[in-house]
Amino acid sequence: MRSGPALRACVALAATIVITACGGADPGPPAGGRQGGPEKTALTIGVSPTPSSAPVFIADRRGFFKEEGLTVRTEVIQAPQTVMPKILNGTMDIFKGSYVSLVNIQDSGAAKIKILHDSLAAAPGIAGVVVMNDSPLQGPKDLKGATIAVNSLDNLGTMSMSAHLKAYEVAPDQVKFVVVNFEAQLAALKESRVDAAWMVEPFLSAAQQAGARLLLDTNTGPTDALPIDGWAATEEWTARHPRTAAAFQRAVSRAQRLAVTDRAVLAEVVPLYTQTPKDAVMTMAMGTFPTSLNATRIQRVADLMYEFGYLESKVDVASMVVPIPGR
Repeated sequence: MRSGPALRACVALAATIVITACGGADPGPPAGGRQGGPEKTALTIGVSPTPSSAPVFIADRRGFFKEEGLTVRTEVIQAPQTVMPKILNGTMDIFKGSYVSLVNIQDSGAAKIKILHDSLAAAPGIAGVVVMNDSPLQGPKDLKGATIAVNSLDNLGTMSMSAHLKAYEVAPDQVKFVVVNFEAQLAALKESRVDAAWMVEPFLSAAQQAGARLLLDTNTGPTDALPIDGWAATEEWTARHPRTAAAFQRAVSRAQRLAVTDRAVLAEVVPLYTQTPKDAVMTMAMGTFPTSLNATRIQRVADLMYEFGYLESKVDVASMVVPIPGR
């Protein structure tokens, strides 16, 4: 696994290149009290091909963005680090990233990150390490010396595995993490290019249906209910577009309330940007969609990162959070 300093160097290079869930009825946008419309009305939003991106698609299809004066275009990304030039030059306005990614970018100094909204919190069954059915690996301790596919390095997958493997006396440097996009991980497993793969839904269920078996659920024990990812922008962008950021937050908050209370709403949108059919969305394991933004909750992620050497010093998540309007 690449060290924290290695990631910082990589992200810094990119910079130089570009010099818990709660229900309730949807109240809709607040009446009055707004000082003008959004500073920017057309947004490019980076999304991941996972269910946690669903609220942005819900907000778009249900007209929540339109009511806030926004139009959005989505672009699928694997992790914010892979599109840092776009983030830094402003061609990508808002993006979703794991909290490991967001804290890493903040710690690297390449950009100051502001978290606009929570997206998904962990639940058992939504992410884990899989191997093929005929693999000789039978348990987590067998991962020592294994090559494991992850969607990106120094990220949620590597950290979650590190937290779990610690109990089996397997250190992070005793496994080899390699980057393979979620969509290509099953093929890599079948072709024996990797020994195991860390997958998230819907890829996890698809892999198990195609002959893989779950070796380790990475959303139990030390990572139970861990905040997974959220929507963010740079501090510079947020300072220039405070009303736009607030409009985005309001629209996504409305969508989160629908996502957490109605699985059918999720099933409408997830097939639009993933290869997951509607019936699979209705039955597969799903995390929770928080409707609040809680810095203390997200601080758990930063503390785990510090424990496993992703950070040189502790990061105060409270300084990264932009309060949701009306909260």
